[in-house]
Amino acid sequence: MSHTEVLQKVTIHFAGDSGDGIQLAGSQFTNTTALQGNDLSTFPDFPAEIRAPIGTVAGVSGFQIHFGSVEIDTPGAEPDVLVAMNAAAFSKNFKNLKKGGTLIANESGFDKRNLRLAKMDENVNPLDGINSSDYKVLRVDVTALNREAVKDLSLGNKEKDQSRNLFVLGLIYWLYHRSLEPTLNFLTDKFQKKPEILEANIRALKAGYHYGETIEAATRYTIEKAHLEPGEYRNIVGNEALGLGLITAAKKSGLDLYFAGYPITPASDILHFLSRNKNFGVKTFQAEDEIAAVTAAIGASFGGALAVTATSGPGMALKGEALGLALMLEIPMVIVNVQRGGPSTGLPTKTEQADLLQAMYGRNGEAPIPVIAANSPSDCFETAIEACRIAVERMTPIILLSDGYLANGAEPWKFPKAASIAEITPPFAKGEEYQPYARNENLTRQWAIPGMAGKEHRVGGLEKEAITGNVSYSPENHEQMVKTRAEKVAKIADTYSPLKFVQGEDKGKVLVVGWGSTMGASKVAVRWAREAGLSVSQLHLKNLFPFHHYLEKTLAKFDTIIVPELNNGQLSKVLKQEFSGQIIPLNKIQGLPFRAKEIFEEIKKFA
Repeated sequence: MSHTEVLQKVTIHFAGDSGDGIQLAGSQFTNTTALQGNDLSTFPDFPAEIRAPIGTVAGVSGFQIHFGSVEIDTPGAEPDVLVAMNAAAFSKNFKNLKKGGTLIANESGFDKRNLRLAKMDENVNPLDGINSSDYKVLRVDVTALNREAVKDLSLGNKEKDQSRNLFVLGLIYWLYHRSLEPTLNFLTDKFQKKPEILEANIRALKAGYHYGETIEAATRYTIEKAHLEPGEYRNIVGNEALGLGLITAAKKSGLDLYFAGYPITPASDILHFLSRNKNFGVKTFQAEDEIAAVTAAIGASFGGALAVTATSGPGMALKGEALGLALMLEIPMVIVNVQRGGPSTGLPTKTEQADLLQAMYGRNGEAPIPVIAANSPSDCFETAIEACRIAVERMTPIILLSDGYLANGAEPWKFPKAASIAEITPPFAKGEEYQPYARNENLTRQWAIPGMAGKEHRVGGLEKEAITGNVSYSPENHEQMVKTRAEKVAKIADTYSPLKFVQGEDKGKVLVVGWGSTMGASKVAVRWAREAGLSVSQLHLKNLFPFHHYLEKTLAKFDTIIVPELNNGQLSKVLKQEFSGQIIPLNKIQGLPFRAKEIFEEIKKFA
């Protein structure tokens, strides 16, 4: 007989070959968990190769979900449960399993061949050497049990084995009291034109669930609903949230959304998502390369659209010259950089924050472009709207920084009310006389688009004469225009909301200052430190250029500033350049997000 135990939170890590459907199993568990009202955070981990050799550690795909009835800020560190579909998945991930945790192992994936491919001793099954007092091991011959469930279907073994992930998912659903219905609905919709494959997947899911009922003395777990702010929620992935934010901004500005992109990991899903939403007036263009994408966006902006392009680090390098052109033209455009490990091709499927200095300075000449960063998957929605607002109302290109962790991660997102989102007002040219570089009190020029009678004007990459926009080689005019463009961007800081601490007082011993995806880990670490009685506060920056007017005064109220970053200390370098005080970089460059414990240990050194 099984018994049920109530838990506050759980971290599960699914791992197997990239062809084992690990991401599908993880995403289905995530959606089902969100529907059951739990707070959650996820971290998908993809192999860097399109199809790494089967059974090798390089080919292991992972998906980690941290969910609970309490506030969840990170995808968790040491998982409570590891699902290992083969020896390679075990080899890569077992060291991270929490002591006392549960290992669910597919026994068929630990034969001599799989052990050899994982570069392990093929004569020694590692499952036999696990101390039962340290871990709970559930050895399940998933392959054999799954084939038994679908044996009478006219499918080959390869096709039958493709449903093994659903067998494991069914077992996990049983262990954690999850409903099968959302996944059954998903399968019915996905495979309605392939009835035999649909039947195989449904049988596998149900077989895994019912297998749980046969486990002697098994413990099942219940996680109550989280106490979330009242409202309507859905599960959201970062790139999807960013796409929704762009669509919303277009509606709020009365502009057509034009997105031009070239496929690149991990930004490609933004193009995929927007291309499926043409019913909102979205126009998408898959360009032949990165330069074509950004210059097409420039053309669309000149034509009066809300123009956006998205890429990752290598693509940003290619777009650099065109960004200078957009700056010279002073047209609104959003450039999204979903950062990944670099340099060059680097780590395409791994996360990093190493493009901050590129965003700030990666153009020739004096070319200041504002930089804004999202801090969570759901925050990608708000940040996209804010980036569009700055771009349109201040007539400037703007760089929005996300990263692979945010782009692919998921969390619950409360639907905002449309009325709560402020309108965006394009500064369209008005009046009889039009001078393209005449400016208002914010130094913003008016936006004249083709077809506006009497508003014809000259554009290009050559320096412009103040007011008229004519080509000018005057030394004095060049200096004036350089300083005017810089001052215009600096004035964007006038629009910022007051600095708001995430946690803690406005002065003390230690201030943890982060940006981007370090938000969750920093939040947990600072919470632990404060619970331990340490004097520590947390500030997280959204606007990275220009900085907030009161940032300098805020930093000066703390003895030590700790700056956690997934790079070699880029924000900390800028802060040291701009401000005084003891600024301590905390750097991680492993293609992995911070663990809260890593930041907590650093805080204890100074608090």
